[in-house]
Amino acid sequence: MGLRAVLFDVDDTLVDHSGAARQAILARLASGGLPATDADVQRWRQVEQRHFTRYLSGELTILEQRRARVREMLGADLDDSAVDAWFAGYQAELEAAWSAFADAADCLARLRRAGLRLGVVSNVERAWQWRKLAACGLDGYFAIVVGPDTLGAGKPDPRVFRHTCHELGVAPAEALHVGDQIDSDVRGALAAGLSAAWLARGSAPADAAVPATAATVTGLAALADHALAMC
Repeated sequence: MGLRAVLFDVDDTLVDHSGAARQAILARLASGGLPATDADVQRWRQVEQRHFTRYLSGELTILEQRRARVREMLGADLDDSAVDAWFAGYQAELEAAWSAFADAADCLARLRRAGLRLGVVSNVERAWQWRKLAACGLDGYFAIVVGPDTLGAGKPDPRVFRHTCHELGVAPAEALHVGDQIDSDVRGALAAGLSAAWLARGSAPADAAVPATAATVTGLAALADHALAMC
């Protein structure tokens, strides 16, 4: 059974989320006269991961996880309106810093020219990811974006991958998913019956626990080569 569709993660796969978040948090902290160092960037990433995981598990709403992140980062007992205003400022900086990786558009164009159907499976809400893709000039390549608000579940739940395949009109065995997270992207896709590729930009760590049945690529040009060889 040949390849008919390729599914993509967005953040740190197609779009440089880590780079944008770094710029945004440094700018937001500095604008408030707060320390803005590499250590603060790392702390923000840890806070984001901790509370976003709570959101994905259903413990917090999207708004509650944003407020939890701000309160922990600032260490201040702020009311909701002040927290929301602070996060809105961060979000504005984040959107201004969004950019696609240099290899993203060419990869997507190659796959589409080959007649492959393209979709997104993300752990971020659909409207936000459509907005991000549009800002980066990538939205026109995709037929569908599936997020945790689609089925009430996120990656690595196999349902989100199977749902995306169904909406694209392909069987899971006819689809390849690529992303930068081994557990949520690679293991989730394999559990759903798809092929999977781990994107390790630059180079893959020798000790990475990548399932034997998954491919490893160090960029999206290599991903396109791999996908086209599966057709």
